[in-house]
Amino acid sequence: MELKNNSVVAEDTLPMQKERYRNFPMVPRVVFGKGCFDQLGTILMVKRLNSEAPFIFLVDDVFEGKALVARIPAICNDRIIFISADEEPKTNQVDALVEKIKTDFQEAPSGIVGIGGGTVMDLSKAVAIMMNNEGSAAKYQGWDLVNKPSVYHVGIPTISGTGAEVSRTTVLLGPEKKLGINSDFTTFDQVVLDPDLTKGVSKDQWFYTGMDCFIHCVESLNGTYLNAFSQSYGEKAFQLCKEVFLEGLSEDDARDKLMMASWHGGMSIAYSQVGVAHAMSYGLSYLLGVKHGIGNCLVFQHLEEFYPKDVILFKIMQEKHGIHLPKGVCANLSDDEFDTMITVAMGMEPLWENALGKEWRKTITPAKLKSIYEKI
Repeated sequence: MELKNNSVVAEDTLPMQKERYRNFPMVPRVVFGKGCFDQLGTILMVKRLNSEAPFIFLVDDVFEGKALVARIPAICNDRIIFISADEEPKTNQVDALVEKIKTDFQEAPSGIVGIGGGTVMDLSKAVAIMMNNEGSAAKYQGWDLVNKPSVYHVGIPTISGTGAEVSRTTVLLGPEKKLGINSDFTTFDQVVLDPDLTKGVSKDQWFYTGMDCFIHCVESLNGTYLNAFSQSYGEKAFQLCKEVFLEGLSEDDARDKLMMASWHGGMSIAYSQVGVAHAMSYGLSYLLGVKHGIGNCLVFQHLEEFYPKDVILFKIMQEKHGIHLPKGVCANLSDDEFDTMITVAMGMEPLWENALGKEWRKTITPAKLKSIYEKI
């Protein structure tokens, strides 16, 4: 309430003042450490609404039949749903999961718990949002379109690099575009960071996802949106990536540091944005289903014009770890297919503005983007 001329005025009737600075949310609770996954039951118990209100565990199907599943604290009416990460998460997949949960349970869930990589993290955030918001997830692709808070949701990454565990976006393939649900309600309420859960990740996937983090840092630190907040996180993540991919760390140290690089890399774009590689990789993903980490790598290797020193460093890391990127990915595409990728990429206006400033269209043209795609 506010006093005005000795009378009481309800706060919700006061004119909104234009915000000079965005008031972004952060993950309010996080636990870190080897084996901390085993505290999940205690964490969830205090958030359980009642015995009939389930926790829904969305789990990467790579763990189906594995020991990790037996450690998931599913009790009462809880449900474990295995999710394939073979394809990027889609809006219709989110809609189907939400419908299934609403149909199968009379009580609204106590919460959504995602256990997996970036695909499962994004699906979990999106499902949590759509449990309380009407319509299709495609309706909310964009910036600040979500009106109602999500249900309680927990993120437990089993691979490091995406930053999805800390970001305020959930990137989805929709019927017309690949775009995130960017909102203050997207961010997880709780994150569990257990480096031991990343054991067993294949070398190629470890590299691709780690480079997603590296590219987050590069695009944030070289962007026009850069500020001290983003810079502090980006510089730390950048340094950690160099330690992990260029120095001879022990496996334990590398797991710990890459998990924290992912966290800091995700935070580096909270008050900033990503750039050229991410914008163009969205086009690859939308048309060809190329997964996010490798998509960024496929594009980034050809971005010497925009990030010259960092592309050299990327190629040094790639050679050190013997990573061979696919060739000829775009070799047989038609002009219409190139146009589709270009349209998706150029639709990512905040990313281009961060990369090149408000006059980015003077540099980025359809012909320019096609020339880069043709190299992939």
